[in-house]
Amino acid sequence: MTQPLHLEAVSAHYGTTRVLEDLSLSVQAGELVSLLGASGCGKTTTLRLIAGFLSPTSGSITLGGRDLTRLPTHKRDIGLVFQNYALFPHLSVLDNVAFGLKQRGIAADERRRRAMAMLDRVGLSVLADRAPGALSGGQKQRVALARALVIEPPLLMFDEPLSNLDAKLRVDMRVEIRQLQRANGTTSVYVTHDQEEAFSISDRVAIMNAGRLMQFDRPEVLYRRPANTFVARFVGFENVIPFQVVARDGDMVTAETAGMRLGLSQSLYGTIPDTFLLATRPDGLTVSSDAAADGLPARLGLRTYLGRAYQYQCETAAGHLVANGSLTAPLQAGARVKLVPVPEQCTILAAGGDE
Repeated sequence: MTQPLHLEAVSAHYGTTRVLEDLSLSVQAGELVSLLGASGCGKTTTLRLIAGFLSPTSGSITLGGRDLTRLPTHKRDIGLVFQNYALFPHLSVLDNVAFGLKQRGIAADERRRRAMAMLDRVGLSVLADRAPGALSGGQKQRVALARALVIEPPLLMFDEPLSNLDAKLRVDMRVEIRQLQRANGTTSVYVTHDQEEAFSISDRVAIMNAGRLMQFDRPEVLYRRPANTFVARFVGFENVIPFQVVARDGDMVTAETAGMRLGLSQSLYGTIPDTFLLATRPDGLTVSSDAAADGLPARLGLRTYLGRAYQYQCETAAGHLVANGSLTAPLQAGARVKLVPVPEQCTILAAGGDE
């Protein structure tokens, strides 16, 4: 039976080092939530706390109303899929998948039936008698997934499960994991440092930094409306430009920075404070050689070819920016241009809003 997971004000310290600080997170029943961040952000520590491999310094962890905080790992009934597969080399594929059922006292005939049915679901029933050493990386990961799912856990957790696979196989496997998770409706927590992987597989994503939760939302919201500068830069808003409001007229706001004035609609961006940051990806700044264009004056530096556009390193009075230009009219280093914001590809951040 699928169950919700709740972490309430969880902290974890290694000696005097704070690894996780006052983390509160709720995963709805049947939801797949990814913990995303760079190495050392606290995502793996969070997973280990939920699994029972570590104990929190403070706070509580509950699953379906059951308090897991001090419960031993083997009593939590959680399915785990590891980065290194953690298969038993001396057992066949079938016996690996059936292992958890055996530990739970399921009769031999029934556990064989259930293990074979799960292997069939992951497309590996023909390999049931093989040893793990005779499998490819993708096949091993499918066996590990089948072993975790066959016990029908109330919670399934993934620890960087695809990092050992090549790029094409990673894409295939994340689709497979998502399909199986949805079919089973199992509440799931997925740990990864790969943004594309997290966004493609998750209902919601928790972006973490230095043991703290920076933003927790649907991938579409994180991608288009980051809550602060850290998240904005993490999801690809390379340009963060400071602005000062100089006029207001109903819904419209006029703001300026370093030789550029910009009109912004609050119906598009929400309430705009007197000082703010305009964040854009390189696609959000159009490179224009029109001297009369209403944009930020810039001098072009290095040009690189992306296939879909030329990308320019740009020096401006507002700082170093990155912008994309047309393939049909490449410009030379040193050229004087205007960088024109594309409103629908920009977002507004609070000035000084790192959190």
